[in-house]
Amino acid sequence: MSVAASQAWSALQKHAGEIKNKHLKDLFAEDPHRFEHLSFKAAGCMLDLSKQRITSETLQKLYQLAEQQSLGDSIEKLFSGAIVNPTENRPALHTVLRQPEEQPLIVGDIDVNSAVHKSLKQMESLVNQIHNAQWRGYDGSPIKTVINIGVGGSDLGPLMTCRALAMHSPEYARNLDVHFVSSMDGSQLARLLDKLDPASTLFILSSKSFTTIDTLANANTAREWLISNSSESQDVITRHHFIAATASPQKAIEWGIPERNHLRFWDWTGGRYSMWSVIGMPIALQIGMDNFRKFLNGAHQMDEHFRHAPLQENLPVLLGLIGVWNINFLDIHAHAVLPYDGRLAHLPAYLEQLEMESNGKNVTHSGNAVDYSTCPILWGEVGPNAQHAFYQLLHQGTESVMCDFIAPALRYQDNGKELQTQHQLALANCFAQSRLLALGDSILDDIENAPPHKRYRGNQPSSTLMFETLSPETFGALIALYEHKVYVQAVIWEINPFDQWGVELGKKVATSLLDCFDNPDQDTLDASTYGLMNYIRQQRGGFSE
Repeated sequence: MSVAASQAWSALQKHAGEIKNKHLKDLFAEDPHRFEHLSFKAAGCMLDLSKQRITSETLQKLYQLAEQQSLGDSIEKLFSGAIVNPTENRPALHTVLRQPEEQPLIVGDIDVNSAVHKSLKQMESLVNQIHNAQWRGYDGSPIKTVINIGVGGSDLGPLMTCRALAMHSPEYARNLDVHFVSSMDGSQLARLLDKLDPASTLFILSSKSFTTIDTLANANTAREWLISNSSESQDVITRHHFIAATASPQKAIEWGIPERNHLRFWDWTGGRYSMWSVIGMPIALQIGMDNFRKFLNGAHQMDEHFRHAPLQENLPVLLGLIGVWNINFLDIHAHAVLPYDGRLAHLPAYLEQLEMESNGKNVTHSGNAVDYSTCPILWGEVGPNAQHAFYQLLHQGTESVMCDFIAPALRYQDNGKELQTQHQLALANCFAQSRLLALGDSILDDIENAPPHKRYRGNQPSSTLMFETLSPETFGALIALYEHKVYVQAVIWEINPFDQWGVELGKKVATSLLDCFDNPDQDTLDASTYGLMNYIRQQRGGFSE
């Protein structure tokens, strides 16, 4: 039976019909203490749900849905190493990547946590060599620049975290420049290579399969650049200038990277969950191993909360269930992520991948087509910039949008009054926007006489996520919170959040088309693709018709 035909789902549908036309301003008028009832804290984070279109009855019915779907059992399966990725027949053990060394996890006959910490210590050794100027280029120069070559989770997570926590770089790491390259067209790499010293540049090839065409294309270009600028052999270049972070060591060896330059992780590490592993080496290089371990610990604190806290106090559960309520019962299918801190500029893009790649599914575990909506469309931007872009749609457009406002309570505590004032200005804008989205122009005086184009309907639901300061611990907890929110929703929707077959198919089709550029076949290609390839050949002077 589909979850949409269940008793708990039907009860929520009925409840939604009863309150969906009630405005948030009325909910606040009925309960002036909504914030006290609907704000929750854990692992250094505070979640305010008082601007969501919910009542205490809504939450009770959502808890009943969670219990009907055996959410508690599913949470335990995630942490115990059970198979929660049925299409690939494996567990999802990303939480082990941030688990303390003294807590073993036996899966089959293997202590997975022991292997994780062995890999982490190997990464720490390489990080220390680079920080101590003991890793040298082909002419003996110490490494001054590191370029991470990856795509998807091997790029977005480390990039986001390096930018978010850059101010936490210790003194000994500040002379090291860390860059990221992901675009398969070579544009990012080309801009960098023109400015860098080959002898002091190290590349990290981050690829689980070590077959990703985007990553290998950039890697081949980087290797040829080094060879042509050094006149050294390929063996010398790969030994001094390449590290492989991979789950496929044999492929890395075939490419030319010696085994001593390998950092190992495992097939069960999904790309979008991989920055907690050795894929996070650029993070450790940027902020130091001590801070990287704090980052892992912050995530582990949220893991422990998610695993053990009751549903009624569980931040990932609450955030996930509120999303289900908005999507499936209030018919809201757009989600804006709005951080009010420039250091979190890459967070919206990261969450786009995390949520849409995980839960953008239309088939249940049993292979049946879903008959309800799953993942919404996510997008976002740093809030002050977004206010001058798409907030017009949020306030006066025709679409309902749920929003996440994210900000630290404190910033610039050691940097003088002027910068603290700027942070307070950002917070004032954050709170003003969420207030206006919720309550509309009812908060303004004499608004009844305003013309229609100056009216604000409000009633747009939002959550506000805050933490004391943006630190390695709180940032780790924040990301883990969203990871677990995604899992909660997947359990409710009965879908697999840990595979991404839609991504894999696109890669295969792209590879199959490469030979067609030289000889497009009208009989095997659709008319559009055939026409586009002919257009390219015409521009190259190789074909006309």
